[in-house]
Amino acid sequence: MKKPDKYLPFLLAAVSLLSLTGRAETMKLDLQTCRDLALQGNKQIQVDRENAEAAKNLRKAALAAMFPKLSANGGYVWNQNNLYLLSQEATLPFGTMNADGTFVFSPNLIGTAYPQLEGPASQWVASEYLKAREATAIDIENIVVGEIGITQPIYLGGKLIELYKIAQATEAIEQLKSGQTDMELLVSVDEAYWRVLSVSAKFRLADEYCRMLRKVEQDLTAAVEEGTATQSDLLKVRVSLNEAEVSLLKAENGLKLSKMALCQVCGLELDTDVELDDSGLEQTSFRLDTLSMEQVWDRRNELQLLEQADRIARSGVRIAASTLKPNIVARANYYVTNPNLFHGLSDMKSYGGSFAAGVVVNIPIAHADDILRLKAAKNKARTVSLQLEEAREKIHLQVSQSTRQLEESDRNFAMALANIDNAEENLRLAQAGFEEGMVTSTELLGAQTAWLKAYSEKIDASVNLRLYETYLKKNTGNLK
Repeated sequence: MKKPDKYLPFLLAAVSLLSLTGRAETMKLDLQTCRDLALQGNKQIQVDRENAEAAKNLRKAALAAMFPKLSANGGYVWNQNNLYLLSQEATLPFGTMNADGTFVFSPNLIGTAYPQLEGPASQWVASEYLKAREATAIDIENIVVGEIGITQPIYLGGKLIELYKIAQATEAIEQLKSGQTDMELLVSVDEAYWRVLSVSAKFRLADEYCRMLRKVEQDLTAAVEEGTATQSDLLKVRVSLNEAEVSLLKAENGLKLSKMALCQVCGLELDTDVELDDSGLEQTSFRLDTLSMEQVWDRRNELQLLEQADRIARSGVRIAASTLKPNIVARANYYVTNPNLFHGLSDMKSYGGSFAAGVVVNIPIAHADDILRLKAAKNKARTVSLQLEEAREKIHLQVSQSTRQLEESDRNFAMALANIDNAEENLRLAQAGFEEGMVTSTELLGAQTAWLKAYSEKIDASVNLRLYETYLKKNTGNLK
C-alpha cells in the first residue's frame, strides 16, 4: 500500500509543470523599460524618421542644384515625302505632271514660251532641270537627332542658396517633429504606467477594506446571536460590505483595462500580463534641474520649430526678391543629326555634329506680380516672428503653472502621509473600542471609511506628484 508513495513527488512535479506551461509568463517592467518598448515599436516614430530621411535627401538635392547638370536627348522622325528646293515646273511651262508623279515634257509648249528652244534643245533643258531638282532635294524620310549638353547656373538672384537654406530648415523641422513625437509618447507611457499602479494600489486597498468589513460582519453576527448587537447594525455593515465588494470588482476590471492600455502604448500584446515596479509610489524626494527661461526656450521643440519656420519665411522673402534680379545661365552642348546638315546637299545619308556654347541672361524690367509676391512674403515673415514671440510668452506661463502644480502636489502628498498616520491611529482606537464594547459599529465603520479615504488620497497624491513631475520635465524640454 505504501509503494506508490515514492512516485508522488514525480506526479506533483508533472502537475506543476503542466500548470506552469498553461499559464502566461508575467513580464516585470519598470518605467524606463516601458518607455524603451514604446519608442522601439511606435509606428508614428518610424514615420517621422522616414520623413526626416526624406528631408535630408531633399537638402542634398538642393545643394546638387548649384552644380552643373549633364543631360542627353535624342529623337527620331519618319516622313512620307522629301523636301525639294525646286518646284515641279519652276514656273517654266515644260509640260504637264501626271497623277502618278511622272512629268511629260511638251516641246511645243517650250517652243511657244521660248521660241529659241526647239527640238533637242528643249528636251535638254527639261532634262537638266529635273537633274537640278533631284540634286537639290533634301532626304527627310528618316531623321535622327541626338544632343548632349551641360547647364550651369551662374547667378539666379540668390535663389539657389535660399532654396538650400529652406531645405536645411525643413530637415531640422522633421527631426524636431520626431523629437516632439518621442516626448509626447513618453508622456503617454508615464500616464499609463502610473495609472496602472494607481488602480493596482486601490485594488489592494479595496481588498483590504473588504476583509475589514467581513471581520466586522462576523463579529456583529456573533454579537446579534448573543443579543449584544442589533440586526440594524448588522444590516448597515452588510450594506457597506456589498458596496465595498462592488468597488473591488470595479477596481479589478479597471486594473485589467489599464494594463491593456499600457500594453498598447508599449507595443505589447493586449493580453500580456505585466507586473510593474511600484517603488516610485513611495518616493518622497525629487531633484529637478533648475533651468533659466533661455535654457527652456532652447530646449522646447515648439519654439525650435517656429524658429525654423522663421528661417524659411525669411528665405522666402529673398526668393521673392530674386525674381526681380537678373538670371544668368551658361549652356554648352554637342548635337548630331542625320541627314547631315553641315555638308550641304552632298552627303545627306551621313551623320553630322557640332559643338555650341553660350550664356543666357534674363533681366526683369516690369514685373508687378513679382513685386506684390515680395510684399506678401514679407508679411508672412512678420507673422511668423509674432508667433515666435507669442510662443515664448506662453511657454513661460506654462512652465510657471507646471512648477506651481508640482509644488502644490508635493504639499498634498505630505499632507496625505500625515493623514495616513491619523487615520491608522483612529482606526486602531476604534477597533479596540469596538472589541471592548465602547465603540458602536457605526463609529467603527466611520473610522474604516476614513482610513480608506486617507489611503486613497495618498495614492492619488503620489501618482499626481509623479505625473506633474513628468509634465514639468516636458514643459521645460527636459524629458528624456
